[in-house]
Amino acid sequence: MRRGEQQRIPVPPDTHHRQYLFGAYDWCDDTLCTQISERANTATCLAFLEHLVMTTYPNDLLVLVMDNASYHKAAAVLAFFSLVEHRVLVLFLPAYCSHLNPIERFWRFLKDRACANTLFPDLPTLMTTVAHVLLQQNDLSDPHRFTFSKLEL
Repeated sequence: MRRGEQQRIPVPPDTHHRQYLFGAYDWCDDTLCTQISERANTATCLAFLEHLVMTTYPNDLLVLVMDNASYHKAAAVLAFFSLVEHRVLVLFLPAYCSHLNPIERFWRFLKDRACANTLFPDLPTLMTTVAHVLLQQNDLSDPHRFTFSKLEL
């Protein structure tokens, strides 16, 4: 689009579909664990956390850095955290400080890499592109993956 012009995309009123991407960034190997959902609420957040803790990292000690989304602090999620507190440390960021969360940098990279300056004909096409970028991220030999520069301690 030209500067100052915004293209209108006609969408039938009954087809406002959305997809939400839940994700956890593994600082040790620069990979991601993600899950796509049609809703972002307590139930879907809890499903992702259960998958992360019970399936992806079933025996590991974890540190989760979370923002202040309402479903992150819902009673069911906090109850889940109390069940796994022996191996999961949860750090809630202060309000309006999402820039402190490492995965926010990846979300920006994903948006720039998969969505910038592209008009997708439909949601499935967009999600295919997003899935491709996510696969690239978890391929350690891919030169287009996102990496953090880390200081040696």
